[in-house]
Parts: sequence; structure tokens; C-alpha cells
Amino acid sequence: MTFTSDSASTRFSSSFNYNNQTADTVTSTIAVFKALTVDDQLAVLWYAYTGMGKSITPAATGAARLQLAEGSLNQIKKMSHLEQLEAMRDLAAQKNTQISCSYGILSANTKLAFWYELAELMAKGFVVPVPAGYQMSRDGAQVLETLKELDFGQQITVFRKVVIEMGVDPLAD
Repeated sequence: MTFTSDSASTRFSSSFNYNNQTADTVTSTIAVFKALTVDDQLAVLWYAYTGMGKSITPAATGAARLQLAEGSLNQIKKMSHLEQLEAMRDLAAQKNTQISCSYGILSANTKLAFWYELAELMAKGFVVPVPAGYQMSRDGAQVLETLKELDFGQQITVFRKVVIEMGVDPLAD
């Protein structure tokens, strides 16, 4: 499905109530996020986690068992930057790889914490960051702006939904 910025704007504006943000806004944000290119999905996660990470962290890591994800995170750290980017793309695109399968069996909170830790590793230079000068699409920028306007609970709902569906659950049929 091709997704244009006009359709994203229409989808957001038709479900957004400026006096009271509704569940439709969360649903629309998730739908638009899923329609983004894999690179724009990764960029939105990167900018959201680095920009809003302080509020996401307690919800993600408080109930997470990050030690279950440490093996995958360490594997990613040992890769070249090109391999790191491919591993993240594979997660977002749900490609059947060893890291995607390891990620796929994690709990929702651990998946939230995984992406937070990955963003931290990117910020510290251990993992390839978003390239300097990367131009996110209009739809990606709209998703990011909408995320900033959501309340904390709605933000977590969006992040939880999008990261849960990444990777491959080897136990699912």
C-alpha cells in the first residue's frame, strides 16, 4: 500500500479531537507508523527514544527483563555499522534472522527496553546512529510530532504496539 503525506494528514486530522485526544489518535498513529518505510520507522524510534526516552525508560525498564535481550544487544554491538543497520532493518521488517527470532520471544516490556537500550548504544557511538543529514519523510515527521502531543499512557501504547510486532516469534504459526 502506498501511503502519501496527504493520506497521513487526512488520517490524523480526521481522528484527532483537539479538545480531547481519543483512542482513534493512537490507532491512527500506529497505522501511519506501520505504513512508513523501515528506515523511517527506525528514525522515528530513534528520535522518540532519544527525545522522550526519559519518560519511556521507567515504563520500559521497570518491568523488563533486559538480561534476556543482552545477548542480542551484545551481538549487535560486535557487528560492523552496516551489519548493525541491517539487523535493525530486519527487526522492523520482520525478517527471519537469529536476532529477529531472539527478539520475537521477548515480552512487550523487554522489547520496549531493548529499543531504549539500542538508542542509548547509538547515542554512545557503539551502534550506528541515524546518518547525519537523514531526511525523514513527511509522514515520519508527522508520526513523531503526533507522538510528542500524546499523553504518556498513549505514547507507551503506541510504542508497545509497534515494537511488539517487530522481529519474528519462532513459536508462532
